[in-house]
Amino acid sequence: MKPSFSLNAILIAAGAILLTGCGDAETTINELPPIVVEMPVNPGTGGGGNNDFLIKSDGRLAVSALDSNQVSVFDLDDNRILDDFSMVHKGNRVEASADYRFAVIINRDNDYVGFIDGALWREDHVEHLHDYEKAPEISNFALFGSSPTHVDSYKGLMAIFNDGDADAGIPSSVTVLSDMDIASGNDDVATLMFNVSMHGVAKPRGEYLIASVRRDDAESTSTNTRLPDQVGVFHLHNDEYEQEQLFDVLCPNLHGAAQNDEFVAFGCSDGVLVVHEHGDDFEATKLINIDALGSARIGSLYGHERSENMFGIASNRATGESFLLAVNPKEMEMKQVDWQPVDGAAAIGFAFSYDAEHFVILDNQGFVTVLDAHEHDGHMHWDFRERVDVAEADIADLPDGATFTMTMSQNHGYVYVSDPIAQHILKLNLESLAVSEEIELAYVPASITWLGIAKAHDH
Repeated sequence: MKPSFSLNAILIAAGAILLTGCGDAETTINELPPIVVEMPVNPGTGGGGNNDFLIKSDGRLAVSALDSNQVSVFDLDDNRILDDFSMVHKGNRVEASADYRFAVIINRDNDYVGFIDGALWREDHVEHLHDYEKAPEISNFALFGSSPTHVDSYKGLMAIFNDGDADAGIPSSVTVLSDMDIASGNDDVATLMFNVSMHGVAKPRGEYLIASVRRDDAESTSTNTRLPDQVGVFHLHNDEYEQEQLFDVLCPNLHGAAQNDEFVAFGCSDGVLVVHEHGDDFEATKLINIDALGSARIGSLYGHERSENMFGIASNRATGESFLLAVNPKEMEMKQVDWQPVDGAAAIGFAFSYDAEHFVILDNQGFVTVLDAHEHDGHMHWDFRERVDVAEADIADLPDGATFTMTMSQNHGYVYVSDPIAQHILKLNLESLAVSEEIELAYVPASITWLGIAKAHDH
């Protein structure tokens, strides 16, 4: 059994028509003429030079509205709106696809994942790289897995973990797809089907998938039995993943995962489960929590393929304490990082810069904190650099259900921060730490994501 797909434009259009007149959003799609890009010709070669087909662009930005089904796409070169789209459901979260071409529209409550083509992308034509730029458009391709929740991308592949529904007897599943799968409407994308439901996570690594595994409640070491406590390695055969390995190292209350070039890490109540890849072989070890954490557990992890360090966020719900941790899976080290928050601030967003030179933290008071990486005695260290206040209004005026959100440019040192009080998006330069541009919105934003042509990483 696989998650079902919809490639029928008529059904999507009909769903949009039914939303007209609901009162909170008018169903309109503003048609724009295609954006024509004149490709330069190298007179010395008659065309075909390596840079002849490349586009210089800051990218695009997808923004979802808090109280409607609207998703907007902006051009970041001039901050103009390219189009507004009315999605099937309200309350959408937006993420980027694996290669940042598509806005991924996630609606967990309605078992729906849709896509908007940001229409700025790159193709490898072997002889040269070829960039394309068109007007954004909604895709007819959609996924209907049960309770889509965590979305994780790595090196051209995106894994969507569908938690399933225990009450309805629907097990968890994972869908793995590329931007090309979305563009072509591939209805045979790679899938992994479980026998039980869980709140899990999966990390794609080429032809492998490293994913959480939930055992029987009587055997599980998780105090919350919806959370798994094991990790498995799954190998792709045709369009389905099959389990090849199940690690004996346990990870009670597993939640959160990250990866870099060598390692995949999973957050556990007693530490971090570290999976080390050796070609086609994988081994697992446990990095035990440092004493400073007490009874706090790591529930979120963030990684970058160019960074040997990952960041973990540990919290204790009973006391409200939280900790930021630098986790080095190669050295099997865990260190607490002082990000110097203001009183009453709680971190709500985390991200590496595109080049892994900075780690950025967004808190619920509207501050952006930047940590910088530096090497000392052959080890990477992270230090507090500065905190920038991007909130212009009183935090007490924050609309119900709203929060600050951010997204990182993948080709420049910029972070974009949405302010739901002022109803705008600010562009912050990570080098100067100055706000350089502003995008005004006509609604309260729910989430934002950067789209475009990412800068290639050197290894």
